[in-house]
Amino acid sequence: MEKWDGKTKGSLWGYKFFIFIIRTFGLNVSYFFCRIVSYYYILFAKTPREGLIQFYAIGFGHNKKKSRKLAITNFYNFGQTLIDRIAMFSDKKKAFTHTFNNEKVLREMNENGNGGILISGHVGNWENAGNLIHERITSTINIVMLDAEVEKVKKFMEMKTGGSKYNLIPIKKDGMSHLILIHQALKRKEFVALHADRITEDTKSFELNFLKGEAKFPMGPFILAEKFKVPITFVYAAKATKFHYDLYATDPITEPLPALEIAQKYVSHLETMVKKYPTQWFNFYKYYAD
Repeated sequence: MEKWDGKTKGSLWGYKFFIFIIRTFGLNVSYFFCRIVSYYYILFAKTPREGLIQFYAIGFGHNKKKSRKLAITNFYNFGQTLIDRIAMFSDKKKAFTHTFNNEKVLREMNENGNGGILISGHVGNWENAGNLIHERITSTINIVMLDAEVEKVKKFMEMKTGGSKYNLIPIKKDGMSHLILIHQALKRKEFVALHADRITEDTKSFELNFLKGEAKFPMGPFILAEKFKVPITFVYAAKATKFHYDLYATDPITEPLPALEIAQKYVSHLETMVKKYPTQWFNFYKYYAD
């Protein structure tokens, strides 16, 4: 299994181009150009292409031809979610509809005033879920992530789209400041959301059965969930049709559990989501050991 490098891919030119196309010609034309870009990636982006092909070959047991076909669709779907991410900060937002499965879980967690940990993964469009939770349930949602995006792209997105509607808790390579911020947010009875499906260099991990192979998952999110003893739920947002998203929240884990058991429950639910939306798996590196 390769390690994720912690960097969000995408150039400033690419963001500028698609923001212009969305605003000038709309979503359908944007999706057309997105398909062209997806073929470029399947031809020339060796590392993400081989990572996806390996994922479908080992995780699902598909042959190389089918794995490659799924990888092409995956690239296209990923491009669409990035376009949707931009569109949802513009007047094009009205084109989208949403179904929030088990939304009552998050409402009850918020109304009970206990705060909670929301664990997700890179399936579908998490930012869509984060922004909708902000709008529909609570204005105090904190998302923990590696702050490794190219600064000029972040600034451009904020300037053109208004930026994301949640608080960011950045994980810095040489520091533990994020733990203090997480602790403070939970003491304020707020939601803290984080991903638990990628490992980087020097990440301590659990090796668990995942689909038809074994993969490593970071210990950190599950140790936090064990330590802070607040309700835990697994949350996702996946593209169901062209302009419709399905959002999911699991029934909360409220009893004290060891980190490994929380991780096993998470991986079991992650499997369910990936099987339901196999071409919205957006981890573009070799996920399984060769």
